[in-house]
Amino acid sequence: MGCVCEMIGLACILALILSFSSKAPYQLKMATFMIGSGAIVLICIPLMIFRPRDYRNAFIPAWGCRQLCKALGVTMEVRGLENIRTKHGAVVLINHQSFLDLCGLAYLWPVIGRATVVSKKEVLFFPFFGFGAWLWGTLFINRSSKKDSINTLQKESRAIQERNCKLLFFPEGTRNTKETLLPFKKGPFHIALQSQCPIQPVVISKYYFLNGEKKSFRPGHAIIYILPEIHTAGSGVEDMDNIIQNTRNTMDIEYKKLSQEIRRRGH
Repeated sequence: MGCVCEMIGLACILALILSFSSKAPYQLKMATFMIGSGAIVLICIPLMIFRPRDYRNAFIPAWGCRQLCKALGVTMEVRGLENIRTKHGAVVLINHQSFLDLCGLAYLWPVIGRATVVSKKEVLFFPFFGFGAWLWGTLFINRSSKKDSINTLQKESRAIQERNCKLLFFPEGTRNTKETLLPFKKGPFHIALQSQCPIQPVVISKYYFLNGEKKSFRPGHAIIYILPEIHTAGSGVEDMDNIIQNTRNTMDIEYKKLSQEIRRRGH
């Protein structure tokens, strides 16, 4: 426990120092975030271990992550809460920019309902964080085996129907810092059509405060917008391409709109 406290203390001290300087080394700020988030998860493991694979386990780490982000000068606001429906499951699609998307998930988790994040299997082996993610129900898929990935997702599609779960995907499949979204993978849409559940698009504005190429990590703000559901009831595989295109276009338009707003506000 002493080691954990030291890690958290170090991360908090670094975060407070760095939050006052826009010229602080990029690597140091990222290290602060990674060490801090790992320490938060580690200290929460004894509380989570008694109810493994339960989405509620993420509430306390999510709170800690939000505080860490604020200490680093990063704030987020959630819009579109009126578009959330908790009486049925959904496939939730979120654009993917960087490791800081963990902050976005920390803001979404308390409001989105019974949720499970779908992540690549490699995340399971991240120190502390991987085990914590398993405890709060993250679904790890093996991308190198398409068959295994499909089988795993098909099993989870039943949870959408039976337990009103929401599966959270990053449909671009990789990190993207461009001004437009990348093409979407078909996996999440297979699940939505198979379970006949709606698609819930979620868009996070561009992180103008974060630039990996220039090694810049300034204080900043982001907007998370939960868009209205896109219904798939009555649709089949033959409709998939149109649904993918419609979903991506809807999210891309909102991504550009929110990003322009953030830029005008100087974030």
